[in-house]
Amino acid sequence: MGTSVSRDEERRAGTRSGVAGERGASNEPRVAAPFAGSAALLQALESDLRKHVRGEVRFDRGSKALYASDASNYRQVPLGVVVPADIDDLLATLAACRRNDVPFLARGGGTSQNGQCVNVAVVADASKYVSRVVSIDPLAGVAIVEPGVVCDTLRDAAEQHGLTFAPDPATHSRCTLGGMIANNSCGAHSVMAGKTVENIEALDIATFDGARFWVGPTSDEELERIIAAGGRQGEIYAGLKQLRDTYAERIRAKFPRIKRRVSGFNLDQLLPENGFNVARALVGSEGTCAVTLQAKVRLVKSPAKRAIVVVGFTDIYTAADAVPHFMRCGPIAVEGLDRAIIRGLQARSLKKEEIALLPEGDAWVVLEFGADTQGEVLQQARDAAAYFQSGAAGPQISTRLVHEPALQAKIWSIRETGASAVALSVDRDKPDPVVGWEDAAVDPLRLGDYLRAFQALVDRYGYETSLYGHFGDGCVHARITFDLRSAAGIATWRGFLREAAQLVVEFGGSLSGEHGDGQAKAEFLPIMYGPELMRAMEQFKAIWDPANRLNPGKVVHAYRADENLRMGPAYKPVTLHTKLAFASQQGDGFQRAVERCIGMGKCRSLEGGTMCPSYRGTREEKYSTRGRAHLLWEMLQGDVIADGWNSREVKEALDTCLACKGCKSDCPTHTDMASYKAEFLSHYYENHRRPRQALFMGRIGEWAPWAARFPRVTNFLTTAPGLSALGKWMAGVAQTRALPRFAAATYRRSAPSQGSAFHAGASDAKKAILWVDTFNEHFTPEIAQAAADVLTQLGWHVVLPNKRLCCGRPLYDFGLLERARELLAHIVDDLADDIAAGVPLVGLEPGCLSVFKDELLKQLPEHALAKKLSAQTYLFADFVARQPFEWPTLAADVIVHGHCHQQALFGMQGDMALLNRLGVRWKLLDTGCCGMAGSFGFNVEHHALSEKIGEDLFEAVRDAMAANPETIVLTNGFSCREQITHGTGQHALHIAQLAQRALAAR
Repeated sequence: MGTSVSRDEERRAGTRSGVAGERGASNEPRVAAPFAGSAALLQALESDLRKHVRGEVRFDRGSKALYASDASNYRQVPLGVVVPADIDDLLATLAACRRNDVPFLARGGGTSQNGQCVNVAVVADASKYVSRVVSIDPLAGVAIVEPGVVCDTLRDAAEQHGLTFAPDPATHSRCTLGGMIANNSCGAHSVMAGKTVENIEALDIATFDGARFWVGPTSDEELERIIAAGGRQGEIYAGLKQLRDTYAERIRAKFPRIKRRVSGFNLDQLLPENGFNVARALVGSEGTCAVTLQAKVRLVKSPAKRAIVVVGFTDIYTAADAVPHFMRCGPIAVEGLDRAIIRGLQARSLKKEEIALLPEGDAWVVLEFGADTQGEVLQQARDAAAYFQSGAAGPQISTRLVHEPALQAKIWSIRETGASAVALSVDRDKPDPVVGWEDAAVDPLRLGDYLRAFQALVDRYGYETSLYGHFGDGCVHARITFDLRSAAGIATWRGFLREAAQLVVEFGGSLSGEHGDGQAKAEFLPIMYGPELMRAMEQFKAIWDPANRLNPGKVVHAYRADENLRMGPAYKPVTLHTKLAFASQQGDGFQRAVERCIGMGKCRSLEGGTMCPSYRGTREEKYSTRGRAHLLWEMLQGDVIADGWNSREVKEALDTCLACKGCKSDCPTHTDMASYKAEFLSHYYENHRRPRQALFMGRIGEWAPWAARFPRVTNFLTTAPGLSALGKWMAGVAQTRALPRFAAATYRRSAPSQGSAFHAGASDAKKAILWVDTFNEHFTPEIAQAAADVLTQLGWHVVLPNKRLCCGRPLYDFGLLERARELLAHIVDDLADDIAAGVPLVGLEPGCLSVFKDELLKQLPEHALAKKLSAQTYLFADFVARQPFEWPTLAADVIVHGHCHQQALFGMQGDMALLNRLGVRWKLLDTGCCGMAGSFGFNVEHHALSEKIGEDLFEAVRDAMAANPETIVLTNGFSCREQITHGTGQHALHIAQLAQRALAAR
């Protein structure tokens, strides 16, 4: 982008044209124009920030690219990025922007869907450091938090006192309180306790011009005292009082009387009957008026026990008609879901188990109930189920009561991630469903009629949509197949937006019922409020921010909905030659693969699942799956990042990717960053020298057999003082890492009697190929022997390939794709007869077996035998658990850590089933990635991050061993076992060894 920001450069991001400048003598509203700063100004700004900010000041191309997009349709390249160290640093950033007269934008989790958190401004990311729960007062039911704290972090802290922060958007695992305050976020439980605005007691705020003070409800006496005291606060309060007095009657008459009125500024909070609540007036102002430094939030009682009733309907409209019936049952959440999302998930073979939990129907409403005891909540749920089964709410209604927490979580996951999971169209002739009209709200009692009228509008424009949302509050989300990539499509879209806005107003609703206005809705606010109240909102903004420097162009004086589009008519299709085949239902090619990331940021979740360990360890956007996807997207567009496959910005971001494949399963859109990393590195290293680790770690499958011929010599060289240190330095291995020791004999040497896969005496009906990988062959042959013993006792004839083969898993970490493809071709050729005969391949190492399920199909996409091999490849436990066999029971306590590749591509169901059949007492740890990830944790540059990532696992292992020193630690990954030993000193078993132990004990 260079060192200055011009209007021409800003146009690259979207479709800007014909935008007026500042308002002159006419009554035409002032509209947004992007900030333009000279190179000298931006250099002075950067210097000023570096001088006064203790945190991180970033004006590099990569950082600008990272923060140019969010979860919306919009893209605006920032002037620079600051990651403040604390509140004082946030204030110092704001002061530097004031001195240099440049725009400022405070950003949280970047999950906004209407463009609020992108702008041509200095972007301050509070989510890394300014993220404390400062205090909780359980007796008063309040907490004080910093703006970067994640919603779930606050909720977890409050739960320790039996309390919760009620607003919980679908992004609750990563959205921040500052962002929720800015957007007036809601979520499923607003039925229980309202929107964010109703849950804010006071705010510690700063204005662009340097004032700082707490705001909240204000009595008449306090208001007069503040005004009389003068100063900037007095000036602001005097302006707000005058605005209130001028527009009070108009506000009372025009503001929709619905629960989910989120659009526009909360001018109604200034009314006397609402206590002149300045804090709540600022909620929902999207960072355009003041900067939140701290918030005093209300906490409410959290029901200790919960249950849900899912009610099935014939269609979404009759489901919406039933809102009065839902509300009479007293639920704490009422969520609707139509057939479009469910059918979309089924078309993609996603969430089969979750969908199976839904009762019969073509639309569903999830009712959640909460109480102090299990008996109370079950009674509420049973009463509700009986009410709907009685036919009181209409005919043909089905119900299902779910009280198990794990099953409830599965059903909620459909609601929270289903729309994102179907964000890419499987029909290549249709546009992707996008968020161009996402969250309107109407009176819940009129919801059915509104949805019928809205669907008719969608049909008339030739679009398709899915409908879902918070039915208890009348808020509906819709992903619609807008064509935003052509001028004609944009024109049609604009016509739809205008009519959709008019329709909402006809139903007495709000253009936004949850996500705010940003840029997507702001242009159409005059339809909802009229010119007089729009002038009041412009005055409200001017009272707080007369220089128009806080998030300009959002809510008022706004950009048009079709400006700054990330993937608008200016979006450039790119055709690239890739070494891996990127093909899917949703389209082919690397660019289409990168488009999978729609910015919802689940990879920024701090707990649960596997994705994304490098983000959890650093809290860095560029080390999240979303951040890396955005950088790859920018690389393909060649605007900010112009070096293509040679981009050092992309290389740096991918360097800390553990290739854990967690995103392939945990990400709702299945963004596959491990494959993108391997592809990028294969091109990058065509013009750059590979690191020395590539020879030692990447090619371990080639040199390990030679080293294994002399295990004593090799082990001496890797452990002897001096020699070991020199060897680790040469190989790029961290000095504190203990290198694994070669076994005295490889598995093949110790088990010669098992012959080859072509052994003439083998019975095809009961023959299984045991895939003994490099690690179990050379380092832990006892695991391979355990697997062979178990398979044999189960009646299988265990064979090995007639020569040593390697899947090449470590090669992908260094972009050695051609060599990896050669190895896979050898495997398919050498095992061709057995593959054709349907002989199962059973393996032990999840990382290696994942190659057959994933990379094999990308390396040899047209090879019929490759596809067949992939289909008949099994992890040991998956294969063994389904065999008819009477297992002896084993008295043992077991904690299980799932290898990332196993969780992503195979799942843990086989391990759990086998553990149940063995009769052990087991617990599956939800501690994410171990941090080793093959060679990642051995690398000297990654060692510290590896240990930080692994700390949750280490702590869980330590706690389990402290409770019972005889506890067995179980994990199937070689690298996981190495990490556990390194971090805790505990030796971990493979599940084959546990099964062998059970058989030996009978």
